[in-house]
Formats: sequence, C-alpha cells, structure tokens
Amino acid sequence: MRNKFLPSFVQRKGRITKSQEDNLNFLHKYHVTSHAQILLEKNNFKRIILEIGFGNGENLINLAKENPQNLYIGSEVYMAGIGQVLGAINDNELANIRLVTGDIRLFIEEINESIFDEVLIICPDPWPKLKHHKRRMINSEFLDSIYKVLHSDGHLFMSTDWENYAESIDESIGQNLDFKVLSSSPYENIMLTKFQQRAVEEGRKIYPFSLKKI
Repeated sequence: MRNKFLPSFVQRKGRITKSQEDNLNFLHKYHVTSHAQILLEKNNFKRIILEIGFGNGENLINLAKENPQNLYIGSEVYMAGIGQVLGAINDNELANIRLVTGDIRLFIEEINESIFDEVLIICPDPWPKLKHHKRRMINSEFLDSIYKVLHSDGHLFMSTDWENYAESIDESIGQNLDFKVLSSSPYENIMLTKFQQRAVEEGRKIYPFSLKKI
C-alpha cells in the first residue's frame, strides 16, 4: 500500500537550520496522523482548510493569522519547512494550525468522508523533465481523491508556474465532471510565496485554477 503512488517529491534531507531543527521538538503538539483528530476539533472552527505542500509556510501562516476562526491543516514533507512553520506558530501564538507530514495522498486515501471546506495547492513540484511528468501530483486520479474529502460546494484552488504542467492540469480537469470551473478565486491575489516570486523573477507566469465541488 505504501508504494501505491510514485513519489511526487524528492527524498532528500535538505538544509535545515539549528533553529528549525530545535522547533521540530514541538511537532508533537500540532502533528496530525489521522483525520479523526481533525474531526475532534471541527466544532471549534468555522471552516477547515487544507494546504498541500506549504513550503516555508508563508501563505499558511498569513492565512491562519488573518482568519483565527478557521482551522488550517498544513501538509509538507521537508523538515526545514516544517521547522520554519513551527517557529512561526510559536512566535505568533497561533492555535489554528495542525500539520501533516509525509505523502498527503496516503493521508487522504484513509479518509472516507468530506471534511475539508477548501484545499489549496500552490505551485507543487513541477517535475519539468518529460520523463518525470508521471510523478506530478495533480492528475485526474488525484482530483478524484480531493473530491471525496471536500464538502459540497467546497473550493479547490491550484496553481503552477510551468506552462506544460498547467496544460496537464487543464486536461485533467476536463476529464473530471465533478468540479465546476470558477472564473476567479480570492487565492489568486494572496501574497506571492518565495517560490512564486522566484518564478516571476525568472520570467514564468503563474497559472491559477479555481474549482468548486458539484
């Protein structure tokens, strides 16, 4: 079962600062390993929002600060980013963030009901080489899995800074009749993350996709 999905991220340790490493000592306070843990908290919040691949956490932290009435579930595989977010949670005294580590697809696969009001995926790993396109996270099968965990009328926002990935996402959306394509989304105007800023500086366009579950 654990080998069901091709890795959509590179298995590497990466660089991690002493501060980020120290922050990981507090992961247990926010770590979510089962959707049952999320359900236990749902009555304390207005909406539950999942961000997949939060990177260094700029967007996740800003959303949580601006919307304390919502519970934000942040998913990330790299310890440096997780450590960075844990430090920001502590610095800002945030009580509305929980964290999922590892491949989010395995976590979602275990959920058999709709629990999220919104799902955000901002510029996932583009796997730009043609031979690696099969490792891209967003495809028709992935959209089916997101549909299952979204509430009725739930919002799915995705973006990429690679044109051929955008074309692939658009094709996957066309194969899935369970979502309605929206003309706009408030997430199109959020502060650019570090990775989005780098893309713009390198001359790449950001391609947004906003969908509603029907």
